Amino acid sequence: MESPAAVIVLAAGAGTRMKSRTPKVLHSIGGRSLLVHAVTAAEGTSPSELVVVLRHERERVAQHLTDHAPEVAIADQDEIPGTGRAVQCGLDEVTATSGTVLVTYGDVPLLDPQTLRRLVAGHEEAAAAVTVLTARVPDPTGYGRILRSADGTEVEGIVEHKDATEDQRGIDEINSGIYAFDLEVLRGALERLGTDNAQGEMYLTDVLSIARADGRPVRAMVTSDVMMVEGVNDRVQLAQLGAEMNRRILERHMRAGVTIVDPSTTWIDADVSIGQDATILPGVQLHGATDIGDEAVIGPDATLRDTEVGAGAEVMRSQTLLAMIGPGASVGPFSYLRAGTVLGKGGKIGGFVETKNAQIGEDAKVPHLSYVGDAEIGEGANIGAATIFANYDGVDKHRTTVGKQVRVGSDSVLVAPVTLGDGSATGAGTVVRKDVPPGALAVSAVSQRNVEGWTLRRRAGTAAEGAARAALGPDGDTEDAVSASPAAEDHKEREQR
Repeated sequence: MESPAAVIVLAAGAGTRMKSRTPKVLHSIGGRSLLVHAVTAAEGTSPSELVVVLRHERERVAQHLTDHAPEVAIADQDEIPGTGRAVQCGLDEVTATSGTVLVTYGDVPLLDPQTLRRLVAGHEEAAAAVTVLTARVPDPTGYGRILRSADGTEVEGIVEHKDATEDQRGIDEINSGIYAFDLEVLRGALERLGTDNAQGEMYLTDVLSIARADGRPVRAMVTSDVMMVEGVNDRVQLAQLGAEMNRRILERHMRAGVTIVDPSTTWIDADVSIGQDATILPGVQLHGATDIGDEAVIGPDATLRDTEVGAGAEVMRSQTLLAMIGPGASVGPFSYLRAGTVLGKGGKIGGFVETKNAQIGEDAKVPHLSYVGDAEIGEGANIGAATIFANYDGVDKHRTTVGKQVRVGSDSVLVAPVTLGDGSATGAGTVVRKDVPPGALAVSAVSQRNVEGWTLRRRAGTAAEGAARAALGPDGDTEDAVSASPAAEDHKEREQR
């Protein structure tokens, strides 16, 4: 099959039934806007030219196209309404003079390239002037009906539901609105369209009648996949088609060797890739360009966006964004890997840890209750529980470097910018404000001092006092402790300090 000369995607409508400030074609399912789904399907036919016709919220939609498909040409529909006029405006951007032109829509997200290629192939094989993609549905109410010739080979016309006779309403073959046209026939027929109808619009369907009147063949290709030609008109249909797209994505991954334990609670975007023998546990969402390696285990209850997960790694009950997780590494539960996090091979980010712009080396560990921001942690280092990388001085962010095989004690604070040399360590509760040489131990805590009888004096009448008296027992030295005045004891404490 030769590629079509052009594909024209119609995306000019306002989509008022969405009840939204966002243009309909910019609403998303499966991690892409409806319009990007349509453009992706069109690109799959390898057309010589691809044009999208815009009108409503033109600048906003055009910017979205530029961001996601900069090679696509944009045509602007003028004030003349109708799909026929929209296609005519699109053809103004097409330089080809012959060949096949596909017309599709920006709100039909399940349409795939394979179906469009079959439509082109059937159209060219039949040497048809027009070939319309159709479907047979149990309830065709509201759809345009396909009127075929007696032998069933030719399409004699399309009648809208409101204009159909009782017999015609019994026809279950409907018009999808997706067409393959002979380019020369299309250009000539569009020039003959008018707006002399109840709606005052230029109807694209009238091209079929013109082609028939000129003695040119008009054919139909029936798809058995009705959902593929369903359009989105409101939020209910958006949700329905989103669920159907997700079902198809999950099925594709499962047939490729991925275990998805509970499809009913799993959502995976169209651009996600997953390796063989990976396991996706319940409650998982994989978004954007996330890439999951072979034999990785994700979930339960994890949300990953634009994240790379190496082979054999595990991510449990955590959230990640623009992060890289190395082979055999583990994350979670209840951790948050923010943009710029890189966890090396065999590394660990444990429970209740937040990381940001942090490179964590091979076999390094941040096991518990820590914040690691703007940091580089060397191979084999271990960051003790409740460690804080204090990266912000109120004006600027600063970076901390932790060397290889460093041991950071629990409840330490590393005040950036600071470097801990290879093999160094910090004592528990240390505040590190200056560099630590390789192999050195950094401590900042003062000696512990116990103030006897403090609870008996300062917490009299409380449960704590009762517990203290019971623990001291009848032989405990409580009399002096109670008789000492708080003021005198405060003076004594200050003197001791």
